[in-house]
This record gives sequence, C-alpha cells and structure tokens, in this order.
Amino acid sequence: MSVLVYTENWDGKFKKLSFELVSYAAKIAEELNTKVVAVSIGNVEKAALAELGKYGASKVIVVCNGELNNLDNKAYNAVLAQAAEKEGANVIILAHNNKGKALAPGLSVKMKAGLISGVTGLPSSYSPMVVKKKSFTGAAFANVKVLSEKSILTLFQNSYAVVEKNIEPSIEEFAPALPAINTQVTNVDKVTGKILLSDAEIVVSGGRGMKGPENWSGIEELAQILGAATACSRPVSDEGWRGHSEHVGQTGKIIAPNLYFALGISGAIQHLGGVSSSKCIVAVNTDKDAPIFEAADYGIIGDVRKVLPDMITAFKEFKASN
Repeated sequence: MSVLVYTENWDGKFKKLSFELVSYAAKIAEELNTKVVAVSIGNVEKAALAELGKYGASKVIVVCNGELNNLDNKAYNAVLAQAAEKEGANVIILAHNNKGKALAPGLSVKMKAGLISGVTGLPSSYSPMVVKKKSFTGAAFANVKVLSEKSILTLFQNSYAVVEKNIEPSIEEFAPALPAINTQVTNVDKVTGKILLSDAEIVVSGGRGMKGPENWSGIEELAQILGAATACSRPVSDEGWRGHSEHVGQTGKIIAPNLYFALGISGAIQHLGGVSSSKCIVAVNTDKDAPIFEAADYGIIGDVRKVLPDMITAFKEFKASN
C-alpha cells in the first residue's frame, strides 16, 4: 500500500504547490505507516525529480511520452490509475486547481474511488476516510466520509505547510498503456511578466468601489510592492474595467492565497465562494454592513480611493525599514 500524489510541473519545473501536495501526502502516509509515491508526467530533470524527496516522496514515477504533452483527461487518468494499481495505492492526492479538478472526477469513476474535493486539512479518520472541508461557499464545514476502499483527495493551494523530510527517492521510469488521444491544441497563450493568480500567495483585488478603471493604478502599485497578483470582482470584469482572467469568485477563479486584499468589494456570496479559503482577508469598504466584513480578518471602513494611498505609503515605509 502507498499514497500516490500527482505532482504537476510547469515547463519542467515544480512549484510550491507540488511541494505542498507531497508534504500533505507524506503526513497521511506517516499516519497510515506507508510511503509516498509521486507521479511526474513530462520531461523534468533528474535533480528536480529528486527534490520531491526533500518533502517526503520515497519514490518518483516518471512518465515521458510525447502523446502526453497536451492535457488529455482520459490519457492522464489512465496513467494515474495504472500507477496507483502498480503501487497498491488506496489514497490518491491531486491539487485543487484547474488540472486537478479536471482529472479527479473521471479518475474517481475509473478507479471506483470516493472523491473529496477542495480539502484543507488532514483526515480525521482513515477507516473509513473522513475529511473536513468547507461547504456553502465557506459558511460552514462538512465532514465528508468515503465508503469505498479507495479515496481521491484534491487539496486547496496554501492550505498545508511545506514540510521537509529529506528522503532520497528512487526514480523509476514507467510506460503505461495509453488510450487513443484525440485532443489537439492549436494555440497556446501564456501570461508573462506578472504573477499568476493560481500561483500567488498574496492577491490584491478591486471591486466597484474603485469607481472606474482609471483608478486602478493604486491596485497595481500595491500589488507590485507586495509581489502580489491582481484580481477583481465579477461586476468589474463584466463592465470591462479588467479582463475576465482576473475575475475571482464562484463563477470565476477560486483561489486560496495566504493574504487577500478585498478593496471596494461588498462581498456577495458568489465572490466569497471563490476567496473564502484565503488564510487572511483584509477588506476596505464604505459600508460597515457589507458582507465582506463578516468574512474578513481585518476591516477598514472608508473610501478605498482615500485609504489605498495610505496603505501604499505604509507598505513602502515598512519595506524600506526592513
């Protein structure tokens, strides 16, 4: 028996998210008295693969096949299912990001495994598997039980600390049987020169309280000072003030940064559904009864266009003194 974790790479490099997943898997493996097997798909240098052992992977299974260069859910799930069978894994862990959310349901059906998506902590029980997760857009918690023998968990980013184990993993090539792949990618556009929302540990987000796109320079300046990504509420993207790629919320990107600034955002339930897993929320709004203050850890009642310049000055002074 083992715990299998899919470690996604970006252009042959692992990011903090992959190390969080391995650390999480390592703790589960420790409690089950077993080992962690990481699966890497694509071309990754041996040194980077070995780095997964630093966070608890005892073995790294490497799958290099040109047919897998583009994400095809059916093919990727075939790889993961065969790897899980090969390693006797009853617990499979993926990231709760676009790729993980695309793969997990199909993998669950293929393996006849129970699926708990968007977990933020360790299981409270293993026989049966019980994991607590947020529900009702973060307004409540649910203890979800898996009745099947196998379990699939998708872990929210920034919800589990990276823990070093310093294991020297074995690295093994694996050539699973692949189904016919019909996916064709005709064009790829990559964002450059800015921090992606999916990777950001700090996010500075603006809402209608900014009153217009001409006032957005303050959002961008604060994000630059903090090394943060920028985001917005749905009304802002609908109005065309910002691109839909920055829209966070239940109908946009669901994020879980360590620090989320909600500036001029009232906090509709749809918006909170996408940001409620943030570790710390700082809100600025003129309405003291705005729903965002119920979710916020820190709140400032005031016009964001007046508060934001003071925040920028304060952070500049803080950085200059450190």
